[in-house]
Amino acid sequence: METVHSATPLYAVLVSLVTAGLIILFGKHKNIRESWTLLAGVVKFALILSMLPVVLGGQTPEISILTLTDGISLKLRVDPFGLFFALIASGLWIVTSLYSIGYMRTLKEHAQTRYYASFAVCLSATIGVALAANILTFFIFYEILTVATYPLVIHKESPEAIRAGRKYLFYTLTAGVFLLAALVIAYAIAGTLEFTPGGFLAGHADKTTLKILFVMFIAGVGVKAGIMPLHSWLPAAMIAPTPVSALLHAVAVVKSGVFGCLRILWFVFGTALLKELDVWWMLATAAAITILIGSLIALAQDNLKRRLAYSTISQLSYIVLGAAMLAPSALLGSTMHIVNHAFMKITLFFCAGAIYAHTHRTNISQLNGIGRKMPITMGAFTIGALGMAGIPPVAGFLSKWYLSIGALEAEAVVFLVVFLLSSVLNAAYFFPIIVRAFFKKPDSNDDNTFSEASAFMVVPLGFAGLYSLVLFFAPDAPLRFFEIAQMVVRQVTGGGVGTP
Repeated sequence: METVHSATPLYAVLVSLVTAGLIILFGKHKNIRESWTLLAGVVKFALILSMLPVVLGGQTPEISILTLTDGISLKLRVDPFGLFFALIASGLWIVTSLYSIGYMRTLKEHAQTRYYASFAVCLSATIGVALAANILTFFIFYEILTVATYPLVIHKESPEAIRAGRKYLFYTLTAGVFLLAALVIAYAIAGTLEFTPGGFLAGHADKTTLKILFVMFIAGVGVKAGIMPLHSWLPAAMIAPTPVSALLHAVAVVKSGVFGCLRILWFVFGTALLKELDVWWMLATAAAITILIGSLIALAQDNLKRRLAYSTISQLSYIVLGAAMLAPSALLGSTMHIVNHAFMKITLFFCAGAIYAHTHRTNISQLNGIGRKMPITMGAFTIGALGMAGIPPVAGFLSKWYLSIGALEAEAVVFLVVFLLSSVLNAAYFFPIIVRAFFKKPDSNDDNTFSEASAFMVVPLGFAGLYSLVLFFAPDAPLRFFEIAQMVVRQVTGGGVGTP
């Protein structure tokens, strides 16, 4: 692809960072503050969308921010994979911002200015992660994301929230130390940190050194990806407001973790080197174990958000497992599951938040008959749950199909069994919620009057649920996600991939 100089990637990063200052400045005027939030979301998405035809046309926008020394610079580059993630994050920020207005106003939450400002910085960092041209730039934005998310995790300022925040920082900052050490070693042996399709480490060190480096990199990004046993911060962080949970699980933090895993696998090591080192199976096995154990733990959770949290831990490892198997169809399924999971999981968290804001119910055992009272909300929840189980016509089926085909291409039947068994487990922990909501009688003290949450919440969750259907029937409409995913796989493998 031809590299072209462009300042647009930098503007896309800065727009929400500047907006954070404006949100603080107009903190006492909630309408203006929230207008800045929505406007920044629209502008950020428009900037990233403007680069879509450029990338599809074979060009790569790039801007160098600061050159530190030979082979080390702060640089942004919009390659297909970075654009793919940036489109998801910026698009869903608009939806989450709209939802946040309804949620925060309904519950009359405190510290709303801090909340919206932190949210803006998080999205600035996420776009920086997506568009980073090298490991150093990635690392800087990755750590900014860690720090900016902390005020959101401790938003309630209760003892439980403070403990969850400390746990979050302990895990993620420790992971950052591993990532920093790994990038220093990578530069020392290769003389570059530039993300390169097919990797750049091959031939620069002996196998033992490269295997140790692989473990260090995965430890650095695996925490936010929720790979067991590095996952326990994630359920604890459910103390945060539901829009933050949606941010953590569908848009920014954990998606940055799996995005980082894929960057390391495909653009630092490369598929050929991973096969030569024979380390792919270690990561694949850890991901497979995470998928199954996460699903089993989810079965035992009565708190709705905690069940969704363990579902996220399981579903993220679909992406990691697909990436680690190195077969073209598995890589395609892994990439597509980033966007499919984002829309399905944000739908589920939005629904959980709408239920809490409207009824103050948090446990699944309290949801008898709620589908009759909140049919739009629980209808959207049903769509998301079907997709998580891989049942058509929801987008989750499409990515799981390619992941399963990829397992056969990789001659790893055991991982195909993992995908199939986990889908059964997904159904086992989601379908009872649907049955309880629509087919059980409401509690005796429930008036069963039709009543949905605020339109600020219902519209975003309805949109996310419907788009989960669109991604099944037309995965390229309108943002060309499938075409971009195919470009990513061709870059990484040099070969072709299938069509839906």
